[in-house]
Amino acid sequence: MKIALPKERRPYEYRVAVTPDMVKKYQALGFSVAIEAGAGKDAMFSDEMYKAAGASIVPDAAELLKDANIVLKVQRPMNDTESIDEISMLKSGAILIGMLNPYNSRKDIEKYAEASITAMTMEFMPRITRAQEMDVLSSQSNLAGYKAVLDAAEHFGKVIPMMMTAAGTIVPARIFVMGAGVAGLQAIATARRLGAVVSATDVRPSVKEQVESLGAAFVMVENEETKEAETSGGYAKEMSEGYKIAQAQLIAETIKKQDIIICTALIPGRAAPILVNEEMVKTMKPGSVIVDLAVEQGGNCALSEVGQVVEAHGVKIVGHRNMPSRVPTDASALYARNLYNFIAAIFDKETGKIVLDWNDEIIREVTLTHQGSIVHSKFVSAG
Repeated sequence: MKIALPKERRPYEYRVAVTPDMVKKYQALGFSVAIEAGAGKDAMFSDEMYKAAGASIVPDAAELLKDANIVLKVQRPMNDTESIDEISMLKSGAILIGMLNPYNSRKDIEKYAEASITAMTMEFMPRITRAQEMDVLSSQSNLAGYKAVLDAAEHFGKVIPMMMTAAGTIVPARIFVMGAGVAGLQAIATARRLGAVVSATDVRPSVKEQVESLGAAFVMVENEETKEAETSGGYAKEMSEGYKIAQAQLIAETIKKQDIIICTALIPGRAAPILVNEEMVKTMKPGSVIVDLAVEQGGNCALSEVGQVVEAHGVKIVGHRNMPSRVPTDASALYARNLYNFIAAIFDKETGKIVLDWNDEIIREVTLTHQGSIVHSKFVSAG
């Protein structure tokens, strides 16, 4: 079977779905691997590195994809309304695996079905123990949380740690992390390593112990509603308006004291909740910094702008796109490992084929289309 790795053509995407190390591992399973020329360039993986690992280099996407059994992507392929129609290049029966952004690209799901492509979206990987090594959201969010703190430090006009000098003492920066998922926890750990005084908030009381174990203070309104604030998959639920008001009041008082805020709160399939409104921004000290990791889903800060660093009321608000892609080499390495672990788990070495067991929760959750039909329960009605 042939695995194909086309270039990532969407703006601001510098990651790649297969690294040279993974080429060797796929070959050990019995796959051949073909790479579109230049596919790994932005992630610092040259064509020569792929050749040395045993991959073949193909000059263009059409030639690469026409006979590919499995196509690995970071982001979803281009469609017929864009600069190049990659979907039409995939052969009938091909398996497409990547972060396909299904909530925001439902028309593409229909196109996958029409083309008889088996489309599998890695964002829907269930949060179960045996799928941890395949969890792309965790691997990429971890790097996003790290990079967010470094970006904040870059735009902050002061040092982060306490410094005692002959000329006087510099007090440590105060950093507040909003959302204590994977990205938030890494942001806490990174901020602590830099010497900041760190606090964090989340609607899920279950993360309090994790936050405190990293040396941060936990800020949260605790009531009966918070006991049900987490989905079975470990994600935060949308809270009631009453809770939001109470939490906002507590957060408003906390924000006044902060130098840096890292916003990480996301709800799958929904616009990001506004956690920092303009009035809160006005209360912050001049020179403070907000980094909004949720900016591409509407933002946790009301004043953040996608792809921009803006200044409002003396506060810099950082809204970089695609934060994991800002550290593309390591992000690619982790993502490529996630994909390999997934493929290895569903590949039958005896038959040399991918086996889709519909009794397997992982297969049911990640598969959008198969054999000409939309099969995912969340999107069947769209077909």
